Amino acid sequence: MNTLKAEKRDMSIKAKKLRREGYVTGNLFGREINGSIPVKIEKSAAEKLLKTSNKGSQILLELEGTSYDVLIKEVQYNSMKGQIEEIDFQALVKGEKVHAVTEIFLLNHEKVNTGVVQQLLHEIAYKADPAHLLDKIEVDVGDMKAGDILKVKDLPIARDTNISLQTDPEADVVTVTEVHTAPDEAASEEEA
Repeated sequence: MNTLKAEKRDMSIKAKKLRREGYVTGNLFGREINGSIPVKIEKSAAEKLLKTSNKGSQILLELEGTSYDVLIKEVQYNSMKGQIEEIDFQALVKGEKVHAVTEIFLLNHEKVNTGVVQQLLHEIAYKADPAHLLDKIEVDVGDMKAGDILKVKDLPIARDTNISLQTDPEADVVTVTEVHTAPDEAASEEEA
């Protein structure tokens, strides 16, 4: 499990100023925390964390000598600057189910040569206790053919008795659609 160091944030200093100084702001909240704890994290540490963890990942947050088992609840980016601005964490309580999301990653989509792979769903919402949280869902689409549809109910998460799905089991995750091109379009695509 990844570990991230954070410091308590002085609320008299504006978030904009902290970001200019190389920090990402955030909040730690949970049932056993009174209100929420504003935090600041070094931007380089936050960027390193988000290369291996994402929204819905479980990590250890070290805050001034105390370690919290947390869920990355929300990540806010500034798309204009291409950088992380804020990360919110939910402190987990052993045995207590939490609302979480897990991202879906497609594997082997380059092996599909009978159609175009379209990912229609990028994350699945569910409830589980901390021991059964999922970091990500990997879906191997290498054997799919034109006309195939993969639904949430077809994934292993739907059969896991420790997980309560919040996303509709009938929702389409991936489809493979047939390619329809006119002969002159196909020729111009090959030239490009």
